[in-house]
Formats: sequence, structure tokens, C-alpha cells
Amino acid sequence: MTGREREAVIVHACLRDGRGGSPTAVVPDGSYSDDERRSVPAAWGTSHAVFVCVRDGQVSLRFFTARGELPACGHGTVAALAVLADRCGLSEYRTTLHAGGRPFTGRAVPRPSGFDASFDPGPVTLRRATAAERDMILPLFPARAGPASVASVGRPRMLIPVATRADLAALTPDLDRLREACDRLGLLGCYLYTVPAADGRAAARMFAPSIGVPEDIANANSTACLAAHLSHQGLTTLTVDMGDSLLSPASITATTETGPEGARVQVGGLATLTTR
Repeated sequence: MTGREREAVIVHACLRDGRGGSPTAVVPDGSYSDDERRSVPAAWGTSHAVFVCVRDGQVSLRFFTARGELPACGHGTVAALAVLADRCGLSEYRTTLHAGGRPFTGRAVPRPSGFDASFDPGPVTLRRATAAERDMILPLFPARAGPASVASVGRPRMLIPVATRADLAALTPDLDRLREACDRLGLLGCYLYTVPAADGRAAARMFAPSIGVPEDIANANSTACLAAHLSHQGLTTLTVDMGDSLLSPASITATTETGPEGARVQVGGLATLTTR
């Protein structure tokens, strides 16, 4: 393991009831090659790494899996905010972050069990899935319970409803076929979710083999996409449970406000630092 890899802080992002979460490597950025950045998740046993650069008061983030760079990563952003807040030691940390070519706001508040972090994922674009997308993707998920949508906060992904948590837990898609279909269609992956209960609680699983992540423990940006999608039905607060199939329970919370420019989402979760 290189000295650069030893600089990582491992953050468990989007915990549920203080447990689980998605382990994410947070690394101070430097003059690294992209090959070096891609090596960090495997070195630390995480699916993602986020590289943080603080220069002249500006905070910039870059996100990597073993397959390459992503324009955005929700749980990576939560993890980065927790590290930044921990270093500042403030009762509330607020900043403007830069990633994927855009600025956006983030905040983190210390809690007894970690940091409650949230951010603005940006405008969400939504549309119905095309016939070609449905024909290639939906046969891989026979338990679906409604029409599929495609949503994006930088890269498009398919949102597919299923009827129950039992149906969700039973999913075993052919990941090779899914990767091929997503590659051909330019999709990040597929986010399958249960219809929320009256209190706004739902469950979801995110399959993204095209970026080297067969299944994500927590996917905050896809949850933000779902929140924007459901806001048209009057739902303004959403909590999504993920990670149970991977034995690492996670929860993501999203709130939505609708204004003249459409739905604006704030999304986040609880994060703890486990390696310094």
C-alpha cells in the first residue's frame, strides 16, 4: 500500500440507526494519476473513493470507482462533508462544494453517533423510459410493479418500482446482461424501489455493474432522483433503506421543495469516521 493510500479516511456513510452504511475512502487530493485514483477503492476495500481538494477556500471533489471517474457520488459527498466537518470542529459546518463542473451547497452537523450531512444534488431531470430502454432492461427485473422512469443528476439511471420489500429482496438480476444493456443505453444503472409507506419510508436496491459496482450499499443521488419523481405525487419527505442484501444497513433521507424551476432536493444521511 502506498503512502497516498494511507492518507485515506474511511467513512461509513448513510448509516441506519448507527449501524452499517457504505464504507467510502476519503483522500486529500494531489498530483495523482487517474490510475492511482482508481486503485484506492480496491486498496481500502471500498466501492468508491472521493478525493478532496481545498485550495484558496474552495472545496473540490472527485469521485472514483475501480472503473474510473464519476461526475457525482451522493454517499461520497456525505463522506467528504463528514471529514471536512470533523476537521473544522464547528457546531455546524457549511460550504460550497465543486464537483462535476458545478458548485453546490453542503452542510454537516455533529451528532453523538457521527455527522448528519446533507447536500443539494442539483436539478433532477425526469422522463418516461423509452421502448428500447424498457425492452432491454425490464426483462431482467420481472418483479416490477409499475412504469419505469429515467432520472439524472449528471448521469441517467432507471427507476423501477416493485411491490414489496420481499420482492425487492428476492431480486437476482443477471449482472453481465445488465452491464451490457446499461452500456448500450448509456445508463449508470438501475434503482429498484418499493412504493413508499404513508410516512415516506421505502426500500431500494441499486445495481450498477457498468461502473464496477454490482450493487451499491447506499446511493444518495438515485434517492434524490426518486424524491424528485415522487414529489409530483405530493411526497415531500422520503427515507429509503438500502444495503440489507449486502448485510450493511443504510438509510438516506431526502426532502423536496417545488418552485418555479421545478423540484429541488436536499439529500443526505448520518456518517461516521472509522479510520484517521
